[in-house]
Amino acid sequence: MPAYGCAHLRERRHHPDVLEYLERIQATLDPFHGRFLVHGPPAEVVEGDWPGSMVLIEFPGLAEARAWYASSAYQEILRLRTDHIDGDVVLVDGVGPGYDPRERAGKLRAEAAGEGD
Repeated sequence: MPAYGCAHLRERRHHPDVLEYLERIQATLDPFHGRFLVHGPPAEVVEGDWPGSMVLIEFPGLAEARAWYASSAYQEILRLRTDHIDGDVVLVDGVGPGYDPRERAGKLRAEAAGEGD
């Protein structure tokens, strides 16, 4: 099942270090089969507040996403971004084919019903 690296980056700065990070990041993703799905266009905010931009990277699975983030190649360039751009980054499993949110609702209802016991 695919997994994703999601970043909410605030107050982007085009510092030379950030540009170097951008030039080098793809080489860190390639061994883990990571690919950009979204890379920083302004978001169309339809609810709430979203200062900054979003990055979404797809991996074959959570193991690959974790291995990429922990890799020496990525850790070597990470500060080029984090020293100049504030943000939040999460790694998350995707849902498989046939995912039905009604099943999730049923599980949550069952859990909630069990909490009162």
